[in-house]
Amino acid sequence: MPKSFRHLDTITVVFVTLLLLSNIVAVKISSFGSLILPAAVILFPLTYIFGDVLTEVYGFARARKVIWLGFGANIAMALIFTLVAKLPPAAPWPFQTDFVHILGQTPRIVGASIIAYFLGEFLNSYVLAKIKIRMNGKQLWIRTIASTIVGEAIDTTLFITLAFAGVMPASIITSLIISSYLVKVGIEIIFTPVTYAVVNLLKRRENEDYYDRDTNFNPFLVGHKTNV
Repeated sequence: MPKSFRHLDTITVVFVTLLLLSNIVAVKISSFGSLILPAAVILFPLTYIFGDVLTEVYGFARARKVIWLGFGANIAMALIFTLVAKLPPAAPWPFQTDFVHILGQTPRIVGASIIAYFLGEFLNSYVLAKIKIRMNGKQLWIRTIASTIVGEAIDTTLFITLAFAGVMPASIITSLIISSYLVKVGIEIIFTPVTYAVVNLLKRRENEDYYDRDTNFNPFLVGHKTNV
């Protein structure tokens, strides 16, 4: 029988919720002082932190399943928004244009996010799992930050380029990529003490500290597959 966990479902729900909310609010570009950033920058880095927690405690195979759940939820959300935007508005309801302007962009945002998310999240989990093995589980902060540096570099570059190319000037897109990346990595660093506390708490309560020594890292596998 597969091992059951008390908190894995909760972490999965939080992870997917943050992912969906990030894609909805990503259509807004905000100013933070001199920085120009997608509004999702306040939420999306947290999905990487939860991805770190999933891989560190439960292993790559279980994190892989959660990543695929987020992938499916993203597609479902995009399809629903597209369908609802095409429904004819009632005559007394004057907000059809506003609805399309905001949520009508979501399918493109989600399309960009799906590609960037798929590569970024799997790279994040893969790097963290490999460093954990190499360092025999020591120095958690090294693997959480290193995995975020790699994953967010791919994710941020792909997402902003695919989401806003042709909509914004190239100079603005470049600025968005650089500033978003630095902020996301910075959030990971700032939240490192919280990550330590959550990881240590879960390891104790779940009686689990998984090492992916025999894991098959193929992202397209489903279930808890190993190389042996």
